[in-house]
Amino acid sequence: MARVPKRKTERAPAVDRLLKPAVGVVLAMMAYYMFQGLQSEIPQIDVDDELILREVFFGEGEGKNYVVLCHAPPKDSASKSIPVSSVFQDARNDGNVKAEFMLMDCNHVLPSGKSVVDRFGFDIKKRPTVFVSGEVGPPKQIPLKHLKTGAMLVKVLRGLLEPHAAKIENTKVLKSKCLNKDMCGLLLKGGPVEPHVKEAMQNLIVDYPNIQFASVDSSVLLVTNLENSDLTAYTKGQHRFILFKKISGSIEASNATDADNSRLISSTASYDGRSFHYSALSTFVNDASNERVKFTKIPALPAVKTRTKKMEAQERKKWERAQQRREQKANGGSSSQRSGGSSGSGAFDINDGSKEGRKAERDRRRAEHHAKNNVKELTPEQMAERERQRRKRMEEESAKWNIMPEDEEEDIPDGDVGEGDDTFDFDEDLDEEDDLDLDEEDVMDLD
Repeated sequence: MARVPKRKTERAPAVDRLLKPAVGVVLAMMAYYMFQGLQSEIPQIDVDDELILREVFFGEGEGKNYVVLCHAPPKDSASKSIPVSSVFQDARNDGNVKAEFMLMDCNHVLPSGKSVVDRFGFDIKKRPTVFVSGEVGPPKQIPLKHLKTGAMLVKVLRGLLEPHAAKIENTKVLKSKCLNKDMCGLLLKGGPVEPHVKEAMQNLIVDYPNIQFASVDSSVLLVTNLENSDLTAYTKGQHRFILFKKISGSIEASNATDADNSRLISSTASYDGRSFHYSALSTFVNDASNERVKFTKIPALPAVKTRTKKMEAQERKKWERAQQRREQKANGGSSSQRSGGSSGSGAFDINDGSKEGRKAERDRRRAEHHAKNNVKELTPEQMAERERQRRKRMEEESAKWNIMPEDEEEDIPDGDVGEGDDTFDFDEDLDEEDDLDLDEEDVMDLD
């Protein structure tokens, strides 16, 4: 067996050999951090410049968006500056937020006598104190839950600053973020949204900034009062798209005192294409913007409800009745004339005793009566005006019968009157009833 030779004892390299590479690495790291620090210097807002403050707070000027960190500068050159928040710094270095990152002394007192904190209601106890302002709107503080990491701040900033479709979850959001706009495009999703549909909606948002876009999950929520539009009925897995165009009024109709601030009235135009790629949707939206698409006035505003079997059955019947009315209108009312010309036999053919049959019979008789006596049905505005006039007459009549205090003293005979005696007073709550809800089906069913 061969003898294994002994290994020579290995010695560590000399220190002077490792010293030079170590010094080179340290110098390179120091140069890198110094260079990065110079590039990442965040500008401080001059709080004495009124023009800059108006641009930052209200977007006057170039129309930029600003992300501002409340950061007090050092009092003098000898004082040590407070380090900038690492979350704010990381969000700025990310580069995916289209806004100007700046620092501001939020304790500065404005010409109005209030500090920036008091003027806009910032909570400086929550650190770091970051707000967005500029073209997006007045200063709005970022909640503390989004300031844990730079990535979280970037995410919330992109959601606030970048245009995106509004998510509709209830009727209030639908009215405020869609119906109250001059024009709104609503995507009714029938199921999971394909990538090309998402891309098409994002491109529409960018190309048509004057149009508000929104989306609603039709597989979970039900949008009612759309049976009078040209929109197709709900089918699972099939998307639908509809445009709303405001005719007049606003959602603040309850506080209306003049004709310019009346009840919100809207119209619709439905997309009947099968393709939901950008080219097809863009052509439809462009034609609607240039008034090459006909909008149909709807008698009642849409509402958002939870999709249940009962609601689906009710909506299905409403869509069927609306389809029958459209067919009768297309045929010139010949079916109603034929049923009215017979000696009552046509009525029994339509009215089968069910709820729909009885309603169809009432509609037929109402149409015959209006055609015979040349009666025009009242519009929702006329119905609301008639109700206001009725309440005005009730108030006038109630004022005539109210017992005034002077009359009481004349009629009461001599004697002691108890302090607890009550005089009869009419119930004035009748005059304080809310306006009629013209969105209900029974009121707004203008067949």
